[in-house]
Amino acid sequence: MAVAITQLHGGFKPLPRPPKVDRQSFTHLDFQKMLDFPLEHSFNLTYIHKSFSTPCLSHPSKLDENTKDSTIEIIVGKTAPRVHTLVVEVAVAMAYGLSPEPASNGLSGAYFLHAENGETIAVAKPVDEEAGMKNSIRVGETGLRESAAYLLDHDGFSGVPPTALVKFSHVEFDLTRSKLDRPPPYKIASLQRFVDHDSDAGDLGPSSFSVTSVHHIGILDVRLMNLDRHAGNILVRQGRNEKAELVPIDHGFCLPESLDDPYFEWLHWPQASVPFSEGEVDYISSLDMYKDAELLRNELPSIRESSIRVLMLCTVFLKEATAYGMCLSDIGEMMTREFRGGEENWSSLEKLCLIAMGVNDDNTPHATKCISFQDLDDEEWESFLEIFEKLLPKAFEKRKSVGLSEFGN
Repeated sequence: MAVAITQLHGGFKPLPRPPKVDRQSFTHLDFQKMLDFPLEHSFNLTYIHKSFSTPCLSHPSKLDENTKDSTIEIIVGKTAPRVHTLVVEVAVAMAYGLSPEPASNGLSGAYFLHAENGETIAVAKPVDEEAGMKNSIRVGETGLRESAAYLLDHDGFSGVPPTALVKFSHVEFDLTRSKLDRPPPYKIASLQRFVDHDSDAGDLGPSSFSVTSVHHIGILDVRLMNLDRHAGNILVRQGRNEKAELVPIDHGFCLPESLDDPYFEWLHWPQASVPFSEGEVDYISSLDMYKDAELLRNELPSIRESSIRVLMLCTVFLKEATAYGMCLSDIGEMMTREFRGGEENWSSLEKLCLIAMGVNDDNTPHATKCISFQDLDDEEWESFLEIFEKLLPKAFEKRKSVGLSEFGN
């Protein structure tokens, strides 16, 4: 059950309303000028094939059957040029008869999409084939969060590959394998650029990773409250003379609807204890939670306000902790729940939220509930944030002086 807070602070004074948001602008890619058809948000594969036919490209005999009535439509990511580029590449490949290939490495509900030369272009994950959920994330909504992570990775700071939510149809999705006497079925899926890599973080020790790569992924995970940052969704690309480059993927379990227990693989890596660089501090200080919230509302109107508020809360926490001089490991530990005596206890972040709400957690010493902000009206939410922010300096000082294990006791 969610912790009710709408009745706790009837006397809250509202903060001034946030300023209006300027929508983020994007540049138009030269790649689009190469296309023989207008670049809209929906792509008919048969038409694409006709537009791209050249003597250099093969022409499979089954092409017309495989592409009959097939389309790809961008649902989320319409304003991102790199998303358009990815979708066009996938559409062209499928127009030439290349079908989605189910993953054979144990990934549930994942399909690889290949170019004509065999190169893997993208990974598609249909939302109706999801497996393994979190209590604070609803079934069928991980694709939204995959797209949100890419949209929120401003200027590619953390290296999230181009990701979109798409609706696409193909005969490969007809599990009954019926003949083409009807349009092929469609899927709603997250579509992410495939990243050529050497391994994942589980195959190497953290000593192989640069401080910058770890910090950039950690900053994203903190902002989005990633519940599932494990070694398998951190890809590794080896350099010859430099530290390995890390690429974060699989963000379906970020932006939960309520505060939850995140999992950060990097939490105890030595790089997480290194202070942020000047550039990283500048990036964090430039984050605007109101603009980010408006971005999600505009681009992903189906994402719930409770998830947006978790993003805003974590952004405030990250910015204030960084300004205070906290390192990534300190921040991550304060967000993570503690197990003592076989019981799961509130994280330091959750304890601060309970205090800001006026809730005495003495009667609920263990994290048996979840803290949700969905029932707050706008004025109550702004007032809660104001109180929460005022509590942070004391909490950070206590963290530095007595450590996480003694915090709040």
